Amino acid sequence: MGDPIAALREGLPESAVLTDPQVTAAYANDMASFCPAGAPLAVVLPRTVEQVQHVMRTATARRVPVVPQGARSGLSGAANASDGCIVLSLVKMDRILEINPVDRYAVVEPGVINADLSRKVAERGLYYPPDPSSWEMCTIGGNIGTGSGGLCCVKYGVTAEYVLGLDVVLADGRLLTTGRRTAKGVAGYDLTRLFVGAEGTLGIVVRAVLALKPEPPQALALAAEFPSAAAACDAVCAIMAGGHAPSLLELMDATTLKAVNAMTAMGLPESTGALLLAAFDTPDPAADLAALGELCTAAGATSVVPADDAAESELLLAGRRAALVALEKVKGTTMIDDVCVPRSRLAELLDGVAAIAARHDLTIGVCAHAGDGNTHPTVCFDAADEDEAARARASFDEIMALGLELGGTITGEHGVGVLKKEWLARELGPVGLELQRKVREVFDPLGLLNPGKVF
Repeated sequence: MGDPIAALREGLPESAVLTDPQVTAAYANDMASFCPAGAPLAVVLPRTVEQVQHVMRTATARRVPVVPQGARSGLSGAANASDGCIVLSLVKMDRILEINPVDRYAVVEPGVINADLSRKVAERGLYYPPDPSSWEMCTIGGNIGTGSGGLCCVKYGVTAEYVLGLDVVLADGRLLTTGRRTAKGVAGYDLTRLFVGAEGTLGIVVRAVLALKPEPPQALALAAEFPSAAAACDAVCAIMAGGHAPSLLELMDATTLKAVNAMTAMGLPESTGALLLAAFDTPDPAADLAALGELCTAAGATSVVPADDAAESELLLAGRRAALVALEKVKGTTMIDDVCVPRSRLAELLDGVAAIAARHDLTIGVCAHAGDGNTHPTVCFDAADEDEAARARASFDEIMALGLELGGTITGEHGVGVLKKEWLARELGPVGLELQRKVREVFDPLGLLNPGKVF
């Protein structure tokens, strides 16, 4: 079979193949807790489609597993290395190849940073909506792999809704092109959507055609304080039932507010039970905020503060953007869940999380994309304390069980990876799991692509 490292170097520049264990160890894992990672055989940093094809042909010929990676900002262990694998890091494939303002799409390589694409298309009066909280570092390829979302999902949807077509290198090195560049298209099975959220288990995305929208007007935001999380959730339900279309509708519970204040000294209202943040990017956002403010007051808000301009809006939203970093500082380590439930069950989830935190004597803060029911219960713990770490893991599992009990899903945007394999099986059921495994076998019969992930 020959030396796989020597074979890789036959089709790659010397600098693209890293084998020093001290260097490759830096590529071993993403940002998830409780997810084992192995030692890679090598890390490969290709710059072209042909180089990716060479890697996959080499891996297939020598039966070496391949773990694709982006920026490794994921939270499920999907990018974690396995022992003896080739880590295929796509961060060097970072070109924006085309921006088409007439047909409203962009063609990009997988290593393009989300925020860089957003700013580039904005120069042309266009808008790429998906905006994960890690948008300044996460890559488009990673976003596609995990099916990520963001703060604007309540109005604009998640990554999957913006992927028109893909170029994918298959396990055996063949290049597959899926999808279209037209506004409409229903020819054949939707293989494009199949790759979105597949976490690199079906193929290596090397190019993406992404739908764009016209740049919306400047958004205005509002902050509303509530005496309880339940009251804030009542407001969310009233807003959505009333037909409103905010571009952002976010919630922070009291635990999160306290953590943000401790880190930023922003003076957020710690005495309140929850803070709801809303924004509109409509032609008359002030009028929309006024209507939404009335609904918040009717639901029990003790204070409603609308912004007068973009600068004030950004100040109101700064606390939400700092939430996850602030919660990390509470104990040093966090497990970030992303259970998604129907909006009508949101209050039950938040109350249930509070009960789980009390039962395990843990700090669990919740921030949420409240408008679409996607919550991020964040378990704070000391990883050096074995008992506390065990309680943290137990609470995490209880939160996922609660989400399923409430008719939700174990992941709204972070993916399954290693962390949630057991829970995916519970959500899918035996028939669904069997069919998904068979689909995976069609694309990767040797089981070389990201083995041990998803299921």
